[in-house]
Amino acid sequence: MSADHDHEHHDEYRPSEISLRVKAIESLLVEKKLLDPVAVDKLVDAYENKIGPHNGARVVAKAWADPEYKKRLLGDGTKAIQELGYSGIQGEDMVVVENTHDVHNMVVCTLCSCYPWPTLGLPPNWYKAPPYRSRAVIDPRGVLKEFGVELPKEVEVRVWDSNAELRYLVLPERPAGAEGLSEDELASLVTRDSMIGVGLPKTPN
Repeated sequence: MSADHDHEHHDEYRPSEISLRVKAIESLLVEKKLLDPVAVDKLVDAYENKIGPHNGARVVAKAWADPEYKKRLLGDGTKAIQELGYSGIQGEDMVVVENTHDVHNMVVCTLCSCYPWPTLGLPPNWYKAPPYRSRAVIDPRGVLKEFGVELPKEVEVRVWDSNAELRYLVLPERPAGAEGLSEDELASLVTRDSMIGVGLPKTPN
């Protein structure tokens, strides 16, 4: 193995410049008693283990497995999601839109990056980027194709624009072959992108 390769390999594991700056600022704030490190740890733990796409996957799996819950979810997304314990900042008012054989939904926030944190966690970088925010409205099929989703021409594509007052979650179609699976197994098929509408659920093995 060459020395050059060694150097490049180890660089992958070095903290980025941004990470180092964040750490330095955090240390300074803690030193000046302006930041509680315990509170920071709790916040990090929440977003790593309690808040994220796995919550949304639970919502989708419940809707796939329970027709009555699905009806409640489509009728009042906020209330039905709260039934599973997922609510809070950036998720106070939720509307759930269902993908079918005839309609495919996708979500964008054209103004900034409004996103349902309690069910999906923090938004991916591409969701916040101007190209996605503009092209999702202008050329949704082109954007979907770039994400690997090619739909038949007869399928209608609907784009939902989230805002500070209202956020959307896509209920993807249950994949073929998922009949009889438990909710845990169903949840494992749900991807973050499928709940934004730029992806599809996994197919069962």
